[in-house]
Amino acid sequence: MSLFIFLTVVQAIVAALLVVVILMQKSEGGGLGVGGSPAGFMSARGAADFMTRLTTILATAFVVLSIALAALAVGTNSSREIDTSLERTTPVQNAPAADPLAPAQGAQPGTAPVQSAPANDPLNGAAGQ
Repeated sequence: MSLFIFLTVVQAIVAALLVVVILMQKSEGGGLGVGGSPAGFMSARGAADFMTRLTTILATAFVVLSIALAALAVGTNSSREIDTSLERTTPVQNAPAADPLAPAQGAQPGTAPVQSAPANDPLNGAAGQ
């Protein structure tokens, strides 16, 4: 488990460095490119090549770490049993429910079944009678 945490921290650092390196690159619109004098440590072309290589290396490291972390997560959390703790069970019914649209037994075909209103239904006017 400590390897998983270590690789997660390394991946977070690589991700942060990747963001910084991408933002430092000079884009056509100016961006957050860090300029430098040609007489400096590296020329503008050399710095661009270095940043491109660094971006490629960091992106590759990020992908490799992601795959390694996924493999570790599957290896530590996989079990041979199926988890049924969230499985819903439905109650078993012995007899099928009566169809409210089906005619009652003994009723003539084409007639609707008569339903009685509850005794305390205020909308029916039978409350308290």
